Amino acid sequence: MSDSLTLLSITAISLGFFHTLLGPDHYLPFIVLSQAKKWTIRKTMVITFLCGLGHVLSSVALGMVGIFVGISVNRLVSVESFRGNLAGWLFIAFGLVYMIISIKNLYKKRKHAHPHIHLGGSRHDHEHDHYKDHSHIHETNVVKTTPWILFLIFVFGPCEPLIPVLMYPAAENNISGAILVSVLFSVATIVTMMSIVLAFKLGLNRINLKPVEKYSNLIAGAMIFFSGVAIQFLGL
Repeated sequence: MSDSLTLLSITAISLGFFHTLLGPDHYLPFIVLSQAKKWTIRKTMVITFLCGLGHVLSSVALGMVGIFVGISVNRLVSVESFRGNLAGWLFIAFGLVYMIISIKNLYKKRKHAHPHIHLGGSRHDHEHDHYKDHSHIHETNVVKTTPWILFLIFVFGPCEPLIPVLMYPAAENNISGAILVSVLFSVATIVTMMSIVLAFKLGLNRINLKPVEKYSNLIAGAMIFFSGVAIQFLGL
C-alpha cells in the first residue's frame, strides 16, 4: 500500500468517526425511538445497522457512478447537498408528524372517572379509557412503519465528506483504492453509530424512566424534529 493510500485510509476512518459523532441525527433517533417503542437491544442494533448501511451505500453508489461516468466532483457535491437538504426536511416532517400523533394518543388515553352507585347506596368511581382499543390499533401501525421510515430517511441522507475528500483522491491512484477507503469510511460510520446507540441504550436501561414513560413518544418525536432543525439550519 502506497503512503498516499495509507494516509487516505487513516483519513477515511477518522472522518467516518467524527462525521458520525458530530452528527446527532446519526444516533439520536434510534436512542429515543428505542426507548419509546421498547425495542430490545438486538432489534435496536439491527435497525441502526440497516439504516447506517443504507446511509453509506447511497453515497458510495453515487460516488462510484461518478468515477466511472466521469461526473465532476462539484456536480456530485451539489447532488449530495440536495440530498442533505431533503434528509433534513424529512427528519423535520417525521418528527413533527410523530409529535402530533403522540399528542393525539395522549389526549385519547385520558382516563375518565364515572361514579357507580350500587344497591344499598354504596358508591365508587370507576376509571376507564374510551379509546383504548382504537388507539392501540393506530399505535401498532406506527410501530411497524417507524423503522422503514427511518431507513428511507437515512438512504436519502448523504455522507458529505466521502465523495470530495476520499473517493476522487483515491480514484487517482486506482479503483481498488477507492473501494478500500469507501469500505473503511463505511465501517467506521456504522460502528460508531451502533456503539453510541448501544452505550445510551445500556445507560438508559439503568435509569428509572417511569415518571416520564407516558410522554416517551412525544419526547422521541420532539428530539427527531429538533435533529432535523439542527441539520437544516445549523449544518450539523
